[in-house]
Amino acid sequence: MAKAKQMLYTKEGFEALVAELKERQTVKREEIKEAIATARSFGDLSENSEYDAARNEQAQNESRILELQALIDNALIIDETKIDSSVVSIGSTVKVFDTDLDEEVEYNIVGSNEVDPFAGKISDQSPIGHALMGKSAGAEVLVSTPAGTITMKVLEVSRK
Repeated sequence: MAKAKQMLYTKEGFEALVAELKERQTVKREEIKEAIATARSFGDLSENSEYDAARNEQAQNESRILELQALIDNALIIDETKIDSSVVSIGSTVKVFDTDLDEEVEYNIVGSNEVDPFAGKISDQSPIGHALMGKSAGAEVLVSTPAGTITMKVLEVSRK
């Protein structure tokens, strides 16, 4: 069987995976077990929608546990002590001036499995993240997006 591709994670992103796995293996499994037991007490399982729903939830939880275990097994955690913090890399917080929007925007560059655009976390593989990688304060960056090319100026690069 071929080994899965290693994915890059920040320390925080990796810890979130481990926490979710632990939660699903303990608390969530127990909740589902109780829901199945309660549904069984209702009688005939062939027409018991509560039982079916609990079993479906159990299958989804077990599937996610396997997925999390694979992600953890193939995780490559970025050693931030060995990274030049003056250039953009995974784990960087980047403040840019978007000339098209005429505003400052802050992004956290993360591995592709940690993306949360609403929290400002963008992937190093996204158009903006990819264009910013390796740049330092003062750099002007052209970003090709599906909506067209945008221009950004890197104002600040830091690590949180």
